[in-house]
Amino acid sequence: MYDLVEFRHLKYIVAVAEEGNFTRAADRLHVAQPSLSKQIKEIEDEIGFAIFIRTRDGVHVTPAGQIIVAYAKEAILGRAEVVHLAQAVHRGDIPPLRLAVSSFINPSLLQHLRDSYHECFPNCMVHLSGGNASHLLRKLEQRTLDGALLMLPVEGSDWVVQKVARNPLVACMRRDDPLAYGHEVLTEDLSARLNIFFDPEINPHAHRRLSEILNEAGVHPEIKCVAATPADIQWMIRVEHGVSLVDQTAPIDPDLITRPIAGVHWTIEMAFVHHVEAGHPALPFVVQFARRMQAGVTGKRMPSNHPSRPVQLQLLA
Repeated sequence: MYDLVEFRHLKYIVAVAEEGNFTRAADRLHVAQPSLSKQIKEIEDEIGFAIFIRTRDGVHVTPAGQIIVAYAKEAILGRAEVVHLAQAVHRGDIPPLRLAVSSFINPSLLQHLRDSYHECFPNCMVHLSGGNASHLLRKLEQRTLDGALLMLPVEGSDWVVQKVARNPLVACMRRDDPLAYGHEVLTEDLSARLNIFFDPEINPHAHRRLSEILNEAGVHPEIKCVAATPADIQWMIRVEHGVSLVDQTAPIDPDLITRPIAGVHWTIEMAFVHHVEAGHPALPFVVQFARRMQAGVTGKRMPSNHPSRPVQLQLLA
């Protein structure tokens, strides 16, 4: 917003929008109606468009004004949340943030989220735990966890889901594997060797979606080995049980190497998730931290010169 607009002006804008009348809004705000009208008009002149249409039947918000009104409401609510939370911090009333992470999450994402939290709440504890997505979602539902970093998809209407990163999915093999000699792996070669997967029970929805995407690309693997953690997957590759798909940004054993898959640009998404009824007072701010992570603070982005649009895979929760 422009420098002319102070916080009290946001309250004025919301009051006029909700009352639909300058006189009623002035009464509600305990200000003189002419002064209220004058200040709103000055703001409109400054930003270059009308927030309100004045008619004999009342005041109506313009389409552009709807954006200003929405911003004003969010700012007012945000200030109230900040003050309430600061008071709780001052009193020492902030409980530990019970944060969980699934085994397939890149550790750098967890570290950045923790750093952001401690920067804003330096004297507030974080209790960490791990597990597979199904187990962690049950704990979130039971309110024994406040939030979790998970791979997508997370299905259902009971969750607040804020994406934090989207990373390329690549083939992982031993360094001495013939597939490692080229710069990329052909899908027909991948089909014959891709037989190490995360355990389908960890996230049945993700496993089903992965199978669909592979079939669409003409890759029809035979699942011979299933793993519960990235370390298990890499161990299976190392002892020559086959090839697997991994997050390109994940730490890789020195004996292994990754290669992109020719003709496809698959990605996996990670998100911060909490229950819609979760009550930890810092959660709105943790969601904001996660939103900034999605904007590019962490995680690698797909190169902009790819010839085709990436197919979004929401896998490996």
